[in-house]
Amino acid sequence: MNPALRVMTLLVLSSAYGLAGAAWPERPVRIIVTSQPGGGSDTTFRVLAPKLTEYLGQQVIIENRAGVSGNIGAEAIARATPDGYTLGTLFSSHTSNVAVMKNVPFDIIRDFTPITNAVTMPNLLTSHPSVPAKNLKELIAFAKTRPGQMQYATSGVGANSHLSMVLLLNMTGLSMVHVPYRSTPSATTDVIAGHVPLMMANIVVSVPHVRSGRLRALGVTSARRSAAAPELPTVIEMGLPGYEAAQWYSLVGPAGLPRDIVMKMHAAMLRGLADPAVKKRLSDDGAEPTPNATPEEFGAMLKSEIAKWGKVVKTAGIKEE
Repeated sequence: MNPALRVMTLLVLSSAYGLAGAAWPERPVRIIVTSQPGGGSDTTFRVLAPKLTEYLGQQVIIENRAGVSGNIGAEAIARATPDGYTLGTLFSSHTSNVAVMKNVPFDIIRDFTPITNAVTMPNLLTSHPSVPAKNLKELIAFAKTRPGQMQYATSGVGANSHLSMVLLLNMTGLSMVHVPYRSTPSATTDVIAGHVPLMMANIVVSVPHVRSGRLRALGVTSARRSAAAPELPTVIEMGLPGYEAAQWYSLVGPAGLPRDIVMKMHAAMLRGLADPAVKKRLSDDGAEPTPNATPEEFGAMLKSEIAKWGKVVKTAGIKEE
């Protein structure tokens, strides 16, 4: 289904729950964002916050609690009182952290109440222009003649960008050397300088450098082309059917959140994501609204992502550093 039509359909389905009737909320609602200011989930929910405030009739406050790949903020959400006044964000790396990290202080399925996913943002595989491969097919052929010699940069061990690349390597049978950085900007700087030939990073960071000629685009990791760069083909289009990996940002509450609060917040999220101004702002940032029809659908998505990335981590033998 067309993404825009899907959002509108879900909005209609959710309207039965309404945004009025229950007493909640009677005071401001806090959303703990588990990334730093300026990160993907932070940007997404700061764009949504004014609309959520309007629909709920109470101020929605964004509070950043970053650190340990989002686990510090997630633990605060899990330990919050389930009264609807403290909600929070989970993002894609939370579902792989459980396989990569030794001590995760919460259980994603047990300790949270799913509400809905908000947006999805693909990664982009890029290369320094000196790499002779002009597209993914040529890169695969080139790399097969140099097993274990080519390097690729990501924002860190176990990050979504890392696992997206590992999945691609698993599906192609390629062997490359991972060069983890502490951040996407630092990785990007080194790839542009030619110190590392390849990079997997989110599309918003990469596209400006592709358009300037400093990097070459080899494939978008989502199932469909990104609205942020519709001219760039997907990995699937480049000859790897079944490949799909993307970053996503979602909303949850602590375990035990009452159903009426869950559904009221779910309806508010769908209305916010369907707002034309919000959609444009998110699209400009490379994010596509991808809400779930029900909280249960989102819960099933979390289980699926944990299983998917757990298998990738185990197969590749990835361990916390």
